[in-house]
Amino acid sequence: MTRLCDDPRIDEGIRLFNEGEYFACHDVFEDLWSEITGPERSFIQGLIHAAVSLFHFEGGNLTGARKMFGTFRAYTGSFIPSYCGIDVAALHRDMEYCFEELLAVKSGYPSQVQLHPDRVPRIQHSRSLPPEC
Repeated sequence: MTRLCDDPRIDEGIRLFNEGEYFACHDVFEDLWSEITGPERSFIQGLIHAAVSLFHFEGGNLTGARKMFGTFRAYTGSFIPSYCGIDVAALHRDMEYCFEELLAVKSGYPSQVQLHPDRVPRIQHSRSLPPEC
C-alpha cells in the first residue's frame, strides 16, 4: 500500500465530506481504515467519526451525533496541528463551533437543536502543510 498521506482515498474522502456526503465519506475512509495499522488507523477512525457525527446531526440523531463528536476529538486530538496536509486544529475548532449549541445542553434531550448549514465544517487540506506521516 502507498503511504497514507499519498493515498487518493484521502482526497476522495475529504471531497465527499466537504460536499456534505457524510455517509459516502464514511465508506471511503472506512475502506482505507480497514487496510492500515498503527497510529494512522486512529487518525482515519477520527475522520470517520467526524463524518458520522455530522450524518447523525443532520438526520436528527442528536445522541449519536454527540457521541461521535466526542470520539472524533479523542481519535484525532494527538494529530493537532496537522496531519497528511489536513489542518486538524482547524477541523477541531470548526467542529466545536458546529456542535456548540448541541454540547451546551447539559440535561434532557436537546430536541430543539438543529444543524445550522452556516456552521457546517469543511476539511481544510493543503499539500503545503507538513505531511507529518
